[in-house]
Amino acid sequence: MEASSSEMGAAQKWMAFEPQKEKGTTKGSMSNMVKRAAEWGLEIRSEGGDNKNLVVRTSGDKERSSAERFMAAVEHSARSSESSNSGGSEHVPRVSQELKDALATLQQTFVVSDATKPECPIMYASSGFFTMTGYTSKEVIGRNCRFLQGPETDQDEVQKIRDAVKYGKSYCGRLLNYKKDGTPFWNLLTITPIKDDQGNTIKFIGMQVEVSKYTEGVNDKALRPNGLPKSLIRYDARQKETALGSITEVVQTVKHPRSQIRSASTSDAGIREFQGKVELDYMLPISAEIAKMSTPGRQTPQKDAKNDASARDEDRNSRKSARISSLGGKSRSSAMIERQPSPEPEILMTKDVERVDSWDRADRERDIRQGIDLATTLERIQKNFVISDPRLPDNPIIFASDSFLELTEYTREEILGRNCRFLQGPETDQATVQKIRDAIREQREITVQLINYTKSGKKFWNLFHLQPMRDQKGELQYFIGVQLDGSDHIEPLRNRLSETAEKESAKVVKATAENVDEAVRELPDANLRPEDLWAIHSQPVYPRPHKKGSSSWTSVQKITANGEKIGLDHFKPIRPLGCGDTGSVHLVELKGTGELFAMKAMDKSVMLNRNKVHRACIEREIISMLDHPFLPALYASFQTSTHVCLITDFCPGGELFALLDKQPMKIFGEESARFYAAEVVVGLEYLHCLGIIYRDLKPENILLQRDGHVVLTDFDLSFLTNCKPQIIKHPPPKKRRSRSQPPPTIVAEPHTQSNSFVGTEEYIAPEIITGAGHTSAIDWWALGILLYEMLYGRTPFRGKNRQKTFANILHKDLTFPSSIPVSLAARQLINALLNRDPGSRLGSGGVEEIKQHPFFRGINWPLIRCMSPPPLEVPLELIGKDPNAKEVSWDDDGVLDAPMDFF
Repeated sequence: MEASSSEMGAAQKWMAFEPQKEKGTTKGSMSNMVKRAAEWGLEIRSEGGDNKNLVVRTSGDKERSSAERFMAAVEHSARSSESSNSGGSEHVPRVSQELKDALATLQQTFVVSDATKPECPIMYASSGFFTMTGYTSKEVIGRNCRFLQGPETDQDEVQKIRDAVKYGKSYCGRLLNYKKDGTPFWNLLTITPIKDDQGNTIKFIGMQVEVSKYTEGVNDKALRPNGLPKSLIRYDARQKETALGSITEVVQTVKHPRSQIRSASTSDAGIREFQGKVELDYMLPISAEIAKMSTPGRQTPQKDAKNDASARDEDRNSRKSARISSLGGKSRSSAMIERQPSPEPEILMTKDVERVDSWDRADRERDIRQGIDLATTLERIQKNFVISDPRLPDNPIIFASDSFLELTEYTREEILGRNCRFLQGPETDQATVQKIRDAIREQREITVQLINYTKSGKKFWNLFHLQPMRDQKGELQYFIGVQLDGSDHIEPLRNRLSETAEKESAKVVKATAENVDEAVRELPDANLRPEDLWAIHSQPVYPRPHKKGSSSWTSVQKITANGEKIGLDHFKPIRPLGCGDTGSVHLVELKGTGELFAMKAMDKSVMLNRNKVHRACIEREIISMLDHPFLPALYASFQTSTHVCLITDFCPGGELFALLDKQPMKIFGEESARFYAAEVVVGLEYLHCLGIIYRDLKPENILLQRDGHVVLTDFDLSFLTNCKPQIIKHPPPKKRRSRSQPPPTIVAEPHTQSNSFVGTEEYIAPEIITGAGHTSAIDWWALGILLYEMLYGRTPFRGKNRQKTFANILHKDLTFPSSIPVSLAARQLINALLNRDPGSRLGSGGVEEIKQHPFFRGINWPLIRCMSPPPLEVPLELIGKDPNAKEVSWDDDGVLDAPMDFF
């Protein structure tokens, strides 16, 4: 990227935008513009000079109707913030009125600066910026953003910001800033460059989030004797991931202001209500708030009145199938239809939908499609509790729940690393405190009542439960301390909880402790040595029965037969296949064999800082279990000083996402969609039998083999539990003429619940968002989203940002565009899979419910791997070695690391 002199000098230039006077405007227009400028610190200018385009909308104004107005504004906002000769203010950057209007609809706290100017001045500052910092627009205008720095601002972080701005890169980090009144606050700053078609940086977006209450603060640098962090969770990683999801909307608004204005003007009232109740305020999990909201049954919208022949045919067919169901037919498919009643699906399942900007796949950013890991099950337990580590001096707290912070009024930074004694006060009974100390010394559980104090000095009656947690060897690992505020249930004369209240409350705190005990076991032991964290990756890999005779395994076993361990040096890098936020995937060749493999390399330090160590270990364990034609085989795993690596099957067909994107209208025909969906069903069925909940089904994670069959990949977000398959025998048919006995059905669905907040934004099931706990039924929800995307070229619930997408998933009616012809059976299947009640969702009673659906009629399930994929309008193109590619080695800079910029 070319670096202009303005870019080189932009690192320290965060300026505000000063309102300027315009010439030749009417008095009324000027009044409105001054009002806007005073509120936002903006300059208003004419696009033409004849005042026709000087329009400022207030909250009651309708959207502007002039097409010329829109086109002029879009053209202006796309230019490099050119200066104006009017008013003698050439040094002042400009933004179009349309862009201002679009940015004004956003809730984030952010600034937009002009990267083409020597001083990199801020072109726009949101009202939230002034509210957060306490400064007025006049105090910010013309000043460098260093005014937010202070004596304890980390200059190393400041240098990172300077480097990011200097080279046009992204930045996301936390630094201590100061408000106007001198109050310090932790600011999570995310900077993202906006570039033109030539790759030159023309704007910077800087988004700020105050995270003082929930960050670990200076404790992020506190280490154990083993070199690992003292805190059980790295909270900065959580907040950064949330911030990156939020800034996406700001970036898209700057790039496409018209789309944002349209979206804001047509926002659904239900979504606005959702946003009012649930703010993604960087304190995830938010399940306690969202859980209060109902997820009502779907009200399917009416179809536009189009009485064409196909509609009448669908009407007749659906009425016929409904009559069959009402007659009580006992076939498997009809029983399924009975279980999923839907009133007149051909009427209420289609709707004309305008293909607005949000439908265009060409503008779909890959970051939105990245898997997200916002919270473990432990973090989503909405109770007051802490976890301490008795293996460290003074048994310090290493985890504190968000609810505990709310109860005690302390910040997480003030709690981590301390002993729970800080809750004591003048009226705390020391005899009770001694009982707790005795229980800790004797490593036993205890439940007591005592008076504790919040940070502000307010007393509360605490029903406290202490429970030791032991590892698999029976050795003490952690203490779990659960608090319950019983102040409202105190008997005045006894000055303690009543016996009834105490018994009921004791049940609650003990149940919470059990849930915490189970959830924390998902995480690696904080006392492990760093090298022990990755021990599973150094374990040998053995072939599974169905692939042990393949050429890939034969070539690997020639090396391992003599006791030699496979490592990075055995493989030659060919080309990168992809990269994510924690690692990269490479096409590699086993030296001397010509055999090609895919190698997934994950950076150890990144995994540690992103709370993903246990995810990487679960993925290694899961892949080693797989032995199926639609799932990858693991041939080797090893670690270097910086990375852990998995060697799996190379799929030359690439991602299903890329194949879908190449098709006309970005959709598959029904035959192709049926084929791919059927193979995904078979793959998920196998995973569920092993007790694996996939949790990240999407086209990017479906790879295509040389013969066109699928392979499900990426298991770092998966959950491994137990599964007890059941054989269900069906009663003999009541009809005397029927001689056939229905075969028994195998139901093998993992029933253990998890509550991690993971998945891909557009594919996440409602129960993950609400924090209600989820089972394997979430995979069947994702199958419904996948089928919808293959048939319609988009997902059904995507919003302009993560918050709106989640609101849509919980509340938006499922509609099917009538402009794209899709069969009734396909729409019925999607409708049944996208049931917001996981207990009633198709597939929750076993995969046979899905296999027997009329949409899959004609699929030979036992022999599906022998089928030929249906022909596509744009056929599958295979990838492989590039004969003209330059040879590289692992020692070359950046070969193993393929970092992905935020945008």
